[in-house]
Amino acid sequence: MLVVVTAAAGAAASSSSSSAESAQQAIGYPTLFLLVLIGALVPVVPTGALVSSAAVVAFHQTAPFALALVFVTASLAAFLGDAALYWLGRRGLRSKNGSRWLAAIRARAPEERLAQAQAKLAEHDVAVLVLSRLVPAGRIPVMLACLLAEWPLRRFARGNVAACLAWAVTYQVIGILGGSLFPEPWEGVVAAVGLTVVISVAPSVWRRVRSAG
Repeated sequence: MLVVVTAAAGAAASSSSSSAESAQQAIGYPTLFLLVLIGALVPVVPTGALVSSAAVVAFHQTAPFALALVFVTASLAAFLGDAALYWLGRRGLRSKNGSRWLAAIRARAPEERLAQAQAKLAEHDVAVLVLSRLVPAGRIPVMLACLLAEWPLRRFARGNVAACLAWAVTYQVIGILGGSLFPEPWEGVVAAVGLTVVISVAPSVWRRVRSAG
């Protein structure tokens, strides 16, 4: 009798856990997609930290394809957001009065960073676009360089596919490492977010240190 009760309790717990995971997935993936999409259009949302946090949660789930779904969701949202922003930027370039989207892109691409991006783009072509998403604050200057070089949307999109896939893999690996080092998901999320913040601010801190020296 005790064995039957224990088995029933275990089955109920398993069912409850499965229901909780299903609810998390039903809410989590659309939310991740929307936030990454918005973050690509308005570069103030910490999309890398979002992907790493989602990967931590997926790592601790029992669903077999949770991590794969995080990867697909994040990379697709990043690609669509980049493509939309590039299209809006091209419209601004063709307009006599420009556009607020083009102005926003220019505002986030200082002249020095833009000049570096243009020189590297002329020398290395698509490879610079791929790497730009992996370099903190590197995406917008390279995107503006592509706009000023009059790359068609189709050419930009082809190069940006690899950029978004590499970006999603990088931040997902950070999340997996955080999830594997800590038994509780929230601990892994804190560790992953902390690491992404360090990665984001390290280049600017280094540039300030060099300037001060």
